Order: sequence, then structure tokens, then C-alpha cells
Amino acid sequence: MCAHLLRSSQLKLLLVMPSHQLVRKGNELGFRLWSIWDPSQLEADFAPRVEEVSEELLLTDFSDETVLRETVARTARRHGIDAVLHGGHDDPAPSVIQEAWQLGLSTNPPAVYERLRGLEGDGQEPASAPRVSVETLTVNGNHHVVGMTAQRTTGPPHFHVTGYLHPAPLTDFERRTIETAVQERLTASGYHCGPAHTMVALLPQGPRIVSCRAHLGADGIPLLFEVARGFDLEAAVFKGLLGRRPVVPKAHQYAEIGFFLLPEGRLETLTGTEDIAVTPWVRGARFPYSVGDLVAPVGDARARRAYVVVEGDTPELTRERIARARGDLVAQIR
Repeated sequence: MCAHLLRSSQLKLLLVMPSHQLVRKGNELGFRLWSIWDPSQLEADFAPRVEEVSEELLLTDFSDETVLRETVARTARRHGIDAVLHGGHDDPAPSVIQEAWQLGLSTNPPAVYERLRGLEGDGQEPASAPRVSVETLTVNGNHHVVGMTAQRTTGPPHFHVTGYLHPAPLTDFERRTIETAVQERLTASGYHCGPAHTMVALLPQGPRIVSCRAHLGADGIPLLFEVARGFDLEAAVFKGLLGRRPVVPKAHQYAEIGFFLLPEGRLETLTGTEDIAVTPWVRGARFPYSVGDLVAPVGDARARRAYVVVEGDTPELTRERIARARGDLVAQIR
């Protein structure tokens, strides 16, 4: 969701399921921010970080639509909220979309989100087709493509996602074709304001949109933009609420995130995280498991919680550095 075209950063926003990084970026730009999360989906180590940078962290069961809508309405009235903004990496909750629209706190009517989903492909794209993530920021109805990120996979037979490379190594023709397809999709939906994350399959006959969602890219994609371009994608979302078009620098290097490829089971021992953290070309890393925790298998979305981000001058170099970081992590799993 997105606010009306706003004139001042001294505004009060209710953020739905935001990361602590997103809340912090809004604070730095002068916004006052309240956060609402489903406690069953908020990771334990993230909860205190979100609460620390929010005016208030509201924990609400998102499966109870009545209670969720009441919480949104009550918070909006009590604090004079100017806009509701979806800050998560999944589909916006329909009940929040509807309540925000009825309260006059969103410029995107609920039908827009339904059209985004309804306009998607039929899911017949082969798993072997390369995929590119396209991040856009729509300001006052104008869709700005801010960057494209290539998906890394395990390859055949399962093609599980193992990471992302930014910027995607594409030809100018491929980039223009993808950009046109994504902008046409957003225009057809009537999307008026806010970020969008579109997944595109590269087929021999041309690009095909797999999914288009009204949220920021997940899995560390904003950090890749920062490392490769020096562009703050999360801050740009808030600036878009003020009517500012994104100005995106050219990439001066590549950035890649690789998820740690661990077998499923219970973690018994772990070494190597300290070495990874001090490696010069590592720009971020996270390993949220402790001894005794269950580790999710490759292919499970939960496995993406453990990752390393590296920089490099070529895609080949970043791939090599991801492999080295994975090799430095020694985990015994039962």
C-alpha cells in the first residue's frame, strides 16, 4: 500500500510487517512509524529490533480478519496515522488493504492488488528458464524500474533458489524488453503508488511475467542494490511517498547473496562464522541458528534466513566468493 502524494516527512505511518531496516530508514527521513506484525511470522531475533525503532510494535493475529481490521482502525484514530504502508515481503493482507482504503489511507484500491494477481501467467514456465527479479517504484502513477537481479539456483532437477546476483547480466535488448513488459503489467493493474517486485522468466520467445507483487524484494535484495550501486531502495520507498522520483546510480560492481546450503536436521556444532564476518569482500552475513536448532532444508523458504553477501568486479568472482564463504562454514547436523 502507499500513501497519498505527501508534502512533508513529518508524517505518521502504520507499517505492516516491516523489517527493522525499513523502519530505521523511515526514521532517518523524519517519519514517525508504528509497526504491526503477526507474532507467528516475526522471527525472535528481529522482534526487539523492530520494536526499538518503532513508536510502537503491535502484535496481532493476521488470521483473525476482524481483530486485524479493528487494530488498524484503532491505531489510525488514536495516533492520527496519515497512511498505511505494506512493508513486508509477502502479499499484503486483504483485510488491511480494505481497511486502509476505507479509512482513506491508501491510494491503491483493493481491486488493484486483485488485478496484479489475476494478470499473472499460467505457471507453465519451465523451471529451467532463467529468472530475473525486477524492482520498481511507482510514484504518482509513473513506474520507475530501479534494477534487475538474477536468480541463482541449484540447477536440475529441482532448481531450488540459492541466491541472487545484482545487477543481472543482461543485454541492453533483454533489459529494455523486460522493462517494457513490467511497466505494461503495472499500468494494466492500475497501480498508482509504491514498490513492486516482479519475477520474470526469460524464455526463447521473450520474457514472461511469473508473478507481480506490491512489495519490496525479499531475501536481501535491497542490500544488493546498496552494495552494487550505492542506492538505498528502502529509503527510496519513503521518498516516493513525498513524490520524489528515484535517481538510481549505475552499478560500479556486482553484489551477490548466497544462502547457506545445509542439510535438514538438528544443529550440533558450528564453526567459521567469525572468519566469514571479517572477510574483506563480505558485506553482510547472517546465521540465525544456535546449537540444538532445527535447520531447514535447501528449497525451504526458511533456509534463506542464513546467508552471506559478497561484492566483486564480475559475476564469476562473486560466485567464487560465495562458494568460499559456504566452505568456511562448518556445521555438523544430525
